[in-house]
Amino acid sequence: MLFMITGHFLDILYHFFKPFVAAYYRGAMGIILVYDVTDESSFNNIRNWMKNIEQHASDNVNKILVGNKADMDESKRAVSFSRGQDLANEYGLNFYETSAKTNMNVEQVFFTIARDIKQRLSEAATKTEPAAITLSPNQGKDTAQNTQRSSCCS
Repeated sequence: MLFMITGHFLDILYHFFKPFVAAYYRGAMGIILVYDVTDESSFNNIRNWMKNIEQHASDNVNKILVGNKADMDESKRAVSFSRGQDLANEYGLNFYETSAKTNMNVEQVFFTIARDIKQRLSEAATKTEPAAITLSPNQGKDTAQNTQRSSCCS
């Protein structure tokens, strides 16, 4: 899974590790995009991260959007809950606000992404199973009925 600690920190690392990014994304089964609700720039960087995911990750990778530091006072908040929800809706993502400090919704985020991955893998496995072959009761047995030949070809 890809965990975005803070937009600024990983933006710096991204340029350093750019040659490895495609392989990193390719192996991801789930991606948790996290922004800081007190930092407008980290929220704005989510669109850049989504572009990277679209370019490098598999089409069916599970993603979830998380606004962290939800425990902070409203006066320090730069990104409202509704803006986070709107962005998640735009990309068709589940959305949570969390607090790593108070553990608010942290488990729910991980359980949700794990459940979504498991469900996707189960559906993929069901689609790849071969169709069942059914035999009639006499099929494959050497019975007089099965061995009769037409009069034209005997």
